[in-house]
Amino acid sequence: MTRPLAVDSVSALRAQIRDWRRDGLRVALVPTMGALHDGHISLVRIAQERADRCVVSIFVNPTQFAPSEDLDKYPRQLGLDLDLLGAAKADLAFTPAVSEMYPAGFATRISVGGPSVGLESDFRPSFFDGVATVVAKLILQTNPDVAIFGEKDYQQLCVVRQLCRDLDLPVEIIGAPTIRDAHGLAMSSRNAYLDEGELAVARQFNTILRDTAASLAAGADQQAAMAEASRLLIAAGFRSVDYVEARDSHTLAPWRRDREGRVLAAAWLGKTRLIDNVDVPSA
Repeated sequence: MTRPLAVDSVSALRAQIRDWRRDGLRVALVPTMGALHDGHISLVRIAQERADRCVVSIFVNPTQFAPSEDLDKYPRQLGLDLDLLGAAKADLAFTPAVSEMYPAGFATRISVGGPSVGLESDFRPSFFDGVATVVAKLILQTNPDVAIFGEKDYQQLCVVRQLCRDLDLPVEIIGAPTIRDAHGLAMSSRNAYLDEGELAVARQFNTILRDTAASLAAGADQQAAMAEASRLLIAAGFRSVDYVEARDSHTLAPWRRDREGRVLAAAWLGKTRLIDNVDVPSA
């Protein structure tokens, strides 16, 4: 198995992409923070369907972590990640250091409104500014035709789409379906934090959300359905629930029954914070 070409500087990244462009090739970008799993590899597969060359960035972005969050212990496994990308036949891995992405004197941040308001922002106020800034940089550095983001981070996907519309970034953003294990648990790098007992609890997360979405589709009162979902998560063994909310699938405004809907949730299991979301079935 051959690992993909790996570069850690913007100049080397752009040089390789210039060569591909001279040959008339389409380029796809898959931004990641590493600790790759089957969910990430599914994004690579979609990228390969939509473009001739696939670039995967691996960068644990410090600007989207609050001081109290898990930046230092976030799983890092670059060697294994490169092996996985080699098996998936990705073309290039971009693995910059923090100093490459945020050199001395860096002083610019992007702030996105609209879909960033509420949900994650209520608990991680600086998160989406950090996401928007690093995603804008990666798109400008790579200049891809398409970029692939997973629907598991649904609010993030909506924020990235808003970012690219508002700043006229010439890239197509593709949302990829959430990849789940055999029990329905969404693949996540943070699942590595969970022990076997916690995994058994975590695998109830999606079931509760799907039941909640089904009840909304059947006409249940929204507030009552959200409260019941929170109660069921606590009863299942989650330590606390940050939110369970029904939102418009496109704008993330509060959901109305005449619009496509999404139920989004975040909950704590021990010391690990998990997020998930499901669509509200059509009536």
